[in-house]
Amino acid sequence: MNTDFVNSQAIQELLDRASGADAEGGDTRLKAITRDLLEAIMTVIVKYDVDESEFWNAIGFFQKGVGEFGLIVPGVGLEHFMDLVMDARDTEAGLTGGTPRTIEGPLYVEGAPLVEGDVDLSTDPDDTDTLYMTGEVKGPDGEAVTNAILHVWHANSKGFYSHFDPTGAQTPFNNRRRIKLGTDGRYAFHSKMPSGYSVPPQGATERLMHALGRHGNRPAHVHFFIEAPGYRTLTTQINFGDDPFAKDDFAFGTREGLLPVPNRQGSSAVIAFDFYLQRAHAARDEAFSSRVRTNA
Repeated sequence: MNTDFVNSQAIQELLDRASGADAEGGDTRLKAITRDLLEAIMTVIVKYDVDESEFWNAIGFFQKGVGEFGLIVPGVGLEHFMDLVMDARDTEAGLTGGTPRTIEGPLYVEGAPLVEGDVDLSTDPDDTDTLYMTGEVKGPDGEAVTNAILHVWHANSKGFYSHFDPTGAQTPFNNRRRIKLGTDGRYAFHSKMPSGYSVPPQGATERLMHALGRHGNRPAHVHFFIEAPGYRTLTTQINFGDDPFAKDDFAFGTREGLLPVPNRQGSSAVIAFDFYLQRAHAARDEAFSSRVRTNA
């Protein structure tokens, strides 16, 4: 069947009714987006001759996999795509420089303890090496960013995050802190070395990745939010440059400039890494996105 079928009067009228385009009231922008999304899905169904069983199998996949949407979205590149879109919009607006943004991922938890000084992130014992990370938070001219708060979170040596650990072994906020920085913008923390991990076995994400001929592995990494008065909030993460999946991250979180190689000596590994923020041009630049996040 030719995709011109979607342009037929009957289908176009269906799209208008389904999206509310021919109805009064409602959100005009949402109507337009809904209509275009539905039309794109209908076009794919016709283009690839999707039959009834394939259609309902796809619906069933998403129904059963709803708990893994936070993994599926980065796994199919959509979260990274949003980073690329925001980069392109910045370029168009003449906003350049700063530490690259990259995906947040689905495992941030609000309300981590707010601490100062040389911080130990790890509450729980973990039979692994110790990671030491230090650096500065700077502005676009190299100035120290004052009164910044650095949110940091990462997995344990088994690849599990507190609050999401299927073994139930971790205490709340293990390997999670908000660090209040001083006037010099310097930070320092240490923790038990995180490990890379794979998506849940036999879960929706793994089944999708295997069906696409892909793996579901992430390299060892550490997540960050950085917020400071007068600067744009930064969402980023570092991937360990010596991890075998450093440049083959299933979630597309790897970006140039975010691949430090830890200096490993004995049972310690040290990373020195400076963050550079852009200046805020509007109040919304200092805020986080409205993404739904876990609140403990």
